[in-house]
Amino acid sequence: MGSLTKRLPLLFALFWAGSGVAAAAEYQITIAGMKFGAPPAKPHVGDVIVWRNDDIFRHTATARDKSFDIDLPPKSEGRMTISRAGAVDFYCRFHPAMTGKLDVQP
Repeated sequence: MGSLTKRLPLLFALFWAGSGVAAAAEYQITIAGMKFGAPPAKPHVGDVIVWRNDDIFRHTATARDKSFDIDLPPKSEGRMTISRAGAVDFYCRFHPAMTGKLDVQP
């Protein structure tokens, strides 16, 4: 039983890899100098975005369509899982000139 228990993680990984199901990716968008960093080129539904605020000011990452609103105190980060495909414009509620766009693939 001991050797099977040791091999289960490997067997699961091989099954998962061979199933055609892609693992979720994780991307980081950093806020610095009162600007959002470049968003990932082709994120997919199920991927994770880590919003990192390196500024000394509080910011948000807020979707114009209200699908997300991440509050980011100075020197903090917040995580979200992308839940739907399509273009999503986002901005900072405290600094509306700070904007960006996610183009989420299915």
